[in-house]
Amino acid sequence: MSTSFLRPPSLLRLLGAWRAQDSAEPAYRQLAQALRMLVLDGRIGLNVRLPGERELAAALGLSRTTIAAAFDRLRDEGYLESRQGSGSVTRLPPGRVETPTPDIDGVTGDNLLNWTHAALPAAPGVGLAYAHAVEALPAYLGDLGYDPLGLPVLRRAIAAHYERRGCPTDPDQIMITNGAQQGFSLLLQWLAGPGDRAVIDHPTYHNAIQALQRANVVPVPVGLPVYGWDIDAMDAAFRQTAPRFAYIIADFHNPTGRSMDPATRRALVAVAMRTHTPLVIDETMVAMGLDGSPPPPVACHDPSGRHVITLGSASKIFWGGLRVGWIRADPQTVAALGRIRTTMDMASPVVEQLAVAQLMDADEGLGPRAAMLRDRRDHLLAQLEQHLPHWRVESPAGGLSLWAELPRAEASALAALAGNHGVRIAAGPRFGVNGAFERFLRLPFTLPEAQLDMGVARLVEADARLHARTPRGRDPLALALEADRLI
Repeated sequence: MSTSFLRPPSLLRLLGAWRAQDSAEPAYRQLAQALRMLVLDGRIGLNVRLPGERELAAALGLSRTTIAAAFDRLRDEGYLESRQGSGSVTRLPPGRVETPTPDIDGVTGDNLLNWTHAALPAAPGVGLAYAHAVEALPAYLGDLGYDPLGLPVLRRAIAAHYERRGCPTDPDQIMITNGAQQGFSLLLQWLAGPGDRAVIDHPTYHNAIQALQRANVVPVPVGLPVYGWDIDAMDAAFRQTAPRFAYIIADFHNPTGRSMDPATRRALVAVAMRTHTPLVIDETMVAMGLDGSPPPPVACHDPSGRHVITLGSASKIFWGGLRVGWIRADPQTVAALGRIRTTMDMASPVVEQLAVAQLMDADEGLGPRAAMLRDRRDHLLAQLEQHLPHWRVESPAGGLSLWAELPRAEASALAALAGNHGVRIAAGPRFGVNGAFERFLRLPFTLPEAQLDMGVARLVEADARLHARTPRGRDPLALALEADRLI
């Protein structure tokens, strides 16, 4: 297993304001707690080598004795492993605390609220687009209907879409796929093989993690700091682990909702070019801006077109039933992917491609649904602030969900109990590797407000039941460690 190294500037950004100056707790214990939470949250991945004691002491302005005591505590708890000459590497303690057993009187059947899907019903105009597609279909019936690269009319429409966004694109840079998932699978086959590594921002889209693991490609997680992306950490991961590619969600990131600013996009491409690391940029959420439009595509900073490959999809913006996605890359890459595709399937359905071409030409984006989503987002934030004020939730600039931070590492336990109270939720570990993000939940705001209210009410019940099970009179540190080990 490869080991990556976290440099002091990146660690300081992740730590943030870790030390409470008015606290009577010693600095080494506060530092150990902060580092433990970064590991549990997945912001520091497993098998990552931390800076040396002397180096970290200088960066934090602390004594080496304080750093050594914090590291000793983490080693005793099982979060660090140190070997002579190899430094201190992050680990998880062995064993797990069992999640609560479902109650016999759990809610089932039609009363169960499924709060796991971050998706919308069909957009206005989808039905009309299908009608136009059926009208246009006779012109295509004289052909075989097999085109692994996609219908020219749709490739032109998508290229024009990139042009409008400030990214000049030729139709021969576009390949149509059966959704972005197939596009990612094709890229996996072309870029990597079993045992290879791929850098991911962490957390990330859960189906991408599963696709990597099914292909036996090792994900190398680079934790997201409190805000933005850590390009220094990306640079270090690229240089130290020699990944075959990096998978990044730059626009209204799933699950956090954040969007990468133009300067960070330029810096990311520069690092990728310097280290010869292909970037796979997932733009499936790019149309989900609620408080403004996203910056121009990451691909704009790659004039040669050889370093950035972009994934797009019609499913989030128009309708999940439109299983049409696309890949934007240089023409040679598109041709190579077309040859691989013929071993999987022959082409995407013609009617769906014609319908998406109609919708892309209209270029309506979210339209009036943006106001609806903003209202639902703000309504859900208000409900959580009122009924679960001990949770920390930021308002995302876009996307379809909130990334809620819990006080303790108990997301899986809460998700297990929530099902018995009539609501299914997605716990944080679904969006990470090696059990990360046990202090987080993804809560979509795509449901009507009445259902959001119902979901919050049932979460409140589950949260109360979970903490009613906590034994009284326990030492607070022991309780914190037990909660940490829920992952």
